[in-house]
Amino acid sequence: MTAVDVREIRETGSAALAWLSARRGDFALGDDALTAEGQVNSTWKPLGELAQVCSSVRLRTPPSDPLHDRAGELLDFAWRQTGHGEMFLSLQRLEPFATYPLEVYSVFAAAGLRHPGYEAAAATVARGRGWRLTEQEPTRRLGVLRAERRSGIQRPEDPAQVLRATWLGGLAEPWAFERSAGYSLTHVVFHLTDWGRDPDGVPPDLAGYLADWLPPWLDTCLDAGLWDLGCELLVVAASLPEPPDPALLRDSWTRIAAARYDSGALPEEEPERGADGTRGPEPDFLHCYHSTLMAVFAAAVTLARLTGDGGPDGHRSGTPLRRRGGQGAAR
Repeated sequence: MTAVDVREIRETGSAALAWLSARRGDFALGDDALTAEGQVNSTWKPLGELAQVCSSVRLRTPPSDPLHDRAGELLDFAWRQTGHGEMFLSLQRLEPFATYPLEVYSVFAAAGLRHPGYEAAAATVARGRGWRLTEQEPTRRLGVLRAERRSGIQRPEDPAQVLRATWLGGLAEPWAFERSAGYSLTHVVFHLTDWGRDPDGVPPDLAGYLADWLPPWLDTCLDAGLWDLGCELLVVAASLPEPPDPALLRDSWTRIAAARYDSGALPEEEPERGADGTRGPEPDFLHCYHSTLMAVFAAAVTLARLTGDGGPDGHRSGTPLRRRGGQGAAR
């Protein structure tokens, strides 16, 4: 039986979170966050992703874990960047039918950080036909519906019907897997499980499909040096009813650990090497922040699954990973 090196997973997650903490200034919202020329993908998107991962890490770690406190500090930092939610009202006025403000806001709402004024304004817009008829890919639509529920907005649209229109929900032929399908299926699982809040959120047929095909997909991605997608698939592996194979976890985390830079940052994908076989310098912030976030998220959910520790609120993490014959948690 191949044991899982819990220390390696923890060290990788801790180093990644330390890098994020050291680079928190790069997540700060600048003056362009509320301008027509502002680039959402370099302003609100990174901040929202930071908040989401830190909220999930706090959920999946006990208060005694250093990861818990550091994630909480970064979550508080992200909330302050929004003016404690006040900036969402400004976004609402600038782009009343854009969904991304609600998607980002809902991350904070799920963590208990709320702005009643924005929620009332968003609920008014959500009652309109323009909001309901916004054309979106099914995976994105699933996320918007989750954001609505997190923010107290109730509409009759059926998430189960939207789910079956996604790549994963339709049980696409497994050999059709490629990078875009990979990101689609991981985010479907994130939405179904509410980023770790609902461990029973994946329907049985999808869980069975993923149990069969996730291992070769993950191996293929790691062979190709797709570290960002590889970490997202590790989150999915830790979110299924059946615990992931220990040999798969050990091999995957050893490769992830070897791919990170000394700073703790993880590149989105393996950079080209020079003639002497060495890697170039660490990529810029926008090309490694997301993969580093995913390394933290994957480490937190994997550790929770290995130990069965569901975090500070007693949240169940699913069946702990055990040795054959039930000899206790693998180490």
